[in-house]
Amino acid sequence: MLRYILKFLAIYLTFVLAGAIQKPVFLIFHGGEGLSAADWFEVIYHGLSMDCTVAGYLTAVPGLLMVAGIWLPHRAWLQQIMRGYNAVAAVLMSLAAVANIGLYGHWGFPLDVTPVFYFTSSPSAAAASATMGEIIGAIVGFLIYTDLIFMSLYLIDKHITVDVWCQRPVATLVGLLLVGLLFIPIRGGFTVSTMNPGRAYYSQNNRLNHAAVNPFFSFLYSATHQADFGSQFRYLDPEVADETFKAMTANPTILTDTLFEGRPDIYLIIAESFSSHLLPSQGGEAIAVRLDSLARNGVLFDNFYASSFRTDRALPAILGAIPGQPNTSLMKYISKTEGLPSLPRSLKDAGYALSYYYGGDINFTNMKSYLVNCGFEDIVCDRDFPVKERTGKWGAHDHLLFDKVLADTKSSKDPAPQLRVIQTSSSHEPFEVPYTSHHRAPAANAFAYTDSCIGAFADSVSRLPRKSLIVIVPDHYGCYPVNLEGEPARHHVPLIFAGNALQHKGIRIHRHGSQTDLAATILGQLGIDATAFKFSRDMLADIPAPFAFYSSPNAIALSDSTATATVDISTVQSQLASAKLV
Repeated sequence: MLRYILKFLAIYLTFVLAGAIQKPVFLIFHGGEGLSAADWFEVIYHGLSMDCTVAGYLTAVPGLLMVAGIWLPHRAWLQQIMRGYNAVAAVLMSLAAVANIGLYGHWGFPLDVTPVFYFTSSPSAAAASATMGEIIGAIVGFLIYTDLIFMSLYLIDKHITVDVWCQRPVATLVGLLLVGLLFIPIRGGFTVSTMNPGRAYYSQNNRLNHAAVNPFFSFLYSATHQADFGSQFRYLDPEVADETFKAMTANPTILTDTLFEGRPDIYLIIAESFSSHLLPSQGGEAIAVRLDSLARNGVLFDNFYASSFRTDRALPAILGAIPGQPNTSLMKYISKTEGLPSLPRSLKDAGYALSYYYGGDINFTNMKSYLVNCGFEDIVCDRDFPVKERTGKWGAHDHLLFDKVLADTKSSKDPAPQLRVIQTSSSHEPFEVPYTSHHRAPAANAFAYTDSCIGAFADSVSRLPRKSLIVIVPDHYGCYPVNLEGEPARHHVPLIFAGNALQHKGIRIHRHGSQTDLAATILGQLGIDATAFKFSRDMLADIPAPFAFYSSPNAIALSDSTATATVDISTVQSQLASAKLV
């Protein structure tokens, strides 16, 4: 029985090692010079969990064949199936590794399905960029790597013999249990997030991040997360669309209000699932009373809208001024986010120090890779809290998160202005929080809890000696109040400016805007160029026809001071398809 388990583990570890060994080879060809020994180790370490995921997938079939071998011992055809599978697995892993190393120098991002598209559309053009030396080198590397993997698996199969004929029932149960346990590395552990390429991102040097990514996993992930973006939402002639877009996004620099001066510390609080309907001054229930107080004594943008309906759509809108897409998430496409501008990076270029705080799993929906691409190096997440403090479904509760931010702020000696982004999580389902209010509904109680945490934090920050701006913006509407009807009601969220850096207090800004406008608004107040943010307009500038654009699955909407226009995408696409058939 022990030899049976040993053989299973040997196969799994062979696939893990096959993935890990690709990383130093990648660095030899792409940017390994000048790296310390620690850098090489970190690349392997941060990509190891993804290697384990790939190994889990690839070991499942041999594991099941080993179970079959318990009942069909010494069957030559079963052994041939095992060896055939090993050969296919070795070829696929080798193809991914060699293609990744060969193409990276041309494209600068980890392997995805793009090569398949280019090769199937034009094989000659796809091969045109490679020299004969590169082609020969790729073939030699492919053969060597394939042979190493296959021979390792062959030797395991040959030398670790298993004979459990007399223990077939027990051995079967053990074999099925071992196969079942592969679900853990396949999923990527026990955290909320499943495995994704962003799990390997850890450095401001994207080449190290790319080296850590397992190319086989990256390819499969890309293949299962594709959409025909180029043909979606093409309702106008391109020239007409371009002219209309330019007119809508004209962004003059004449400010009508100057809220703060200088370069204050900025605390950007992304409040999980808050809606304007939680603020009594906005006609809602008396739940977010502290936010309401901050809004009444600060600056409230009362016609502000969430760009989309989920956090992974909200973060690119808030931090990068990129509108949320109805049917996909930009954060899933790491190669796209690498070249996009972001509010944090613009502030970093202007001398701000950046830090990001989240009490949960930072790898959820590729969040970590997006934040790294935004310029964050100091990222605090659930791993930075003691296990005893990770009692919530999403990690550490919000009061502990704000305590951590406050402690770091007080202990910091950095004279540079600070941008501290704080993403809350406790007001998310299942709404289990260490707090009891007079609200009976668990959701309302959870929102009241996070509201109290934000209020207490704002009070503490106001007593600090440095000037500070507190920006509070929800990521999206959640599920409370229940049964909100219509896109405007479901996307209406508060944007609040507070803090002792404000020159004007107790005012409301009635211009329509959305999360994409936050970048230009903050940068405009700081005198920092925001022209890179094509979808962002300064809500404090004298802009013509302010509007808010937002989306949800299969729907897009635009609101201004006169009306809201909502388009059902599936209906329009169906109508367009029908029109083409006529």
